[in-house]
Amino acid sequence: MSVRYPRPLRPGDRVGVTSPSSGVPEAMKGRLEVALRDIEQRGYEVVVGRCMDGSTHISAPAAERAAELTEMLTDPAIRAVIPPWGGETAVDLLPLLDFERIGRAEPTWLVGWSDMSTILTPLTLLTGVATVHGNNLMDTPYRTPKGLLSWFDLVTAPQGEPLRQTPPGRYRSSGWDDYTVHPDIREFTLDTPGRWTRLDGPGDVDVSGRLIGGCLETLGGFAGTRYLDPSPLAADGGTLVYVESGGSDAYTVCRALHGMRLAGFFEGANAVLVGRSSGPDGSTLTQHEAVLDALGPLGVPIVADVECGHVAPYLPLVNGARGRVVHTAARSEIVQTLD
Repeated sequence: MSVRYPRPLRPGDRVGVTSPSSGVPEAMKGRLEVALRDIEQRGYEVVVGRCMDGSTHISAPAAERAAELTEMLTDPAIRAVIPPWGGETAVDLLPLLDFERIGRAEPTWLVGWSDMSTILTPLTLLTGVATVHGNNLMDTPYRTPKGLLSWFDLVTAPQGEPLRQTPPGRYRSSGWDDYTVHPDIREFTLDTPGRWTRLDGPGDVDVSGRLIGGCLETLGGFAGTRYLDPSPLAADGGTLVYVESGGSDAYTVCRALHGMRLAGFFEGANAVLVGRSSGPDGSTLTQHEAVLDALGPLGVPIVADVECGHVAPYLPLVNGARGRVVHTAARSEIVQTLD
């Protein structure tokens, strides 16, 4: 597969905001305004779509959400699209999105995580257009911890420039900030030390491949369908697959990963990266054991506790980018190159 990258975002470009899954409740509108102003203060014009209602779990009927997202991704004046956050049922958009039309258009950056991986990952696999699994709009005001990059760093980078990230060594142990009380909060509470963990055995890791992945709770339901076929990407030297959980218990994680492996999502993987989870261990199975039980048969390096999931801080990854992961006793890093 030939990966196509949208051109780097430049000041003066338009950024589209729409909610392909969940919208923004009235109580959260203060945080939304802070995030929108942050983008404008960086020199970009913001276009807010119609599908933003937060009174239920979806921002609008599926056909309207699909139409608006397609419109933004094919509008040559809009250079990036970002949702306020994820949600629950973006899967209802998959049969309604015009992937052929989107694939023919000049590539536009699509950014997000959590339920947005339901759209990001198929979009890259079906069209070859790179997408960003990274901060959502409501996360954007946070200051980026040392060692990590923001989604802005990725979408403004020149093509071919190595983008290096290293774990900051601390993470948030629990909970979320209350945007209704602190809509302008900008500092993560990183109260617990932590580093990456190799699960499949001792030894150094130094492996490369094309990046692809997302949230297992949302991707697992349609693994094995045409929307989640990694073989075209894996044909170019293999993949680096990343997966992360939104907080499921260890048994649920184990079942979901077994299912995704059996459906072929990890075929061609040179390594697997697993996001740090806030989900509980089971009485007889830890989160790490769950991953190893399901993915150990792959026989590739498995590196867990990576900052690519629902536990702050966030390490953004470009679906389709060429990646290299190094994990030793002395250092851990991931380098992405948009080539």
